[in-house]
Amino acid sequence: MKEGPDIARIAALIGDPARANMLAALMSGKALTATELAAEANITPQTASAHLRKLSESKLLRPRKQGRHKYYEITDEHVADVVSGLMGLAEKAGHSRTRTGPSDGALRHARSCYNHLAGDMGVWLFEGMCSKGYLSRNGDDLMLTPTGWAFVEALGIDLTSVEKKASPLCRECLDWSVRRSHLSGNLGRAILARFETLGWAKRDISSRAVLFTEQGQSAFDQLFE
Repeated sequence: MKEGPDIARIAALIGDPARANMLAALMSGKALTATELAAEANITPQTASAHLRKLSESKLLRPRKQGRHKYYEITDEHVADVVSGLMGLAEKAGHSRTRTGPSDGALRHARSCYNHLAGDMGVWLFEGMCSKGYLSRNGDDLMLTPTGWAFVEALGIDLTSVEKKASPLCRECLDWSVRRSHLSGNLGRAILARFETLGWAKRDISSRAVLFTEQGQSAFDQLFE
């Protein structure tokens, strides 16, 4: 038997179409019930329970109880990065699923990706922060510059508390629809949450789309003039 991590087992777990659909649905950052995930995967609740048990036992999902209800969420950012990376690879390789309807355009414009901003708006945010000198790279590491620190705090984000969290402050995430990077990590999540608090954007409850108001879009554009 070969030594080392068993990537084949993880790949098989993610590669099942029903489980892949469940994981993709949870990339919104919201915890969902087994019933909701069954609907996302177009399978029966009984079949969904079996899939969810396998994903939970393999530490890809984390079950949470709230009162009489049981919810599931992606375990951590490491799992989210793998799922996001596979979505980007599938799109780049031409293995995308076509969905008709107005939600497709909305998802490509702005959507949540594990609670940070993705789509066109996410890429504009990342590239705008880089061009303004708010973000810099040191090898593979992405860092917030002193100017960037001032910019983020001017938005009303308490960076001291954000920086205390265990996961990285700044990370790059390959956007599957734009095929360029958007900002993830604790900072990416804090910025999206701040946009929502300011009333610039809100999440579509029926999809992963993030809907910017006219005022919010204008305020966003002014950040990177």
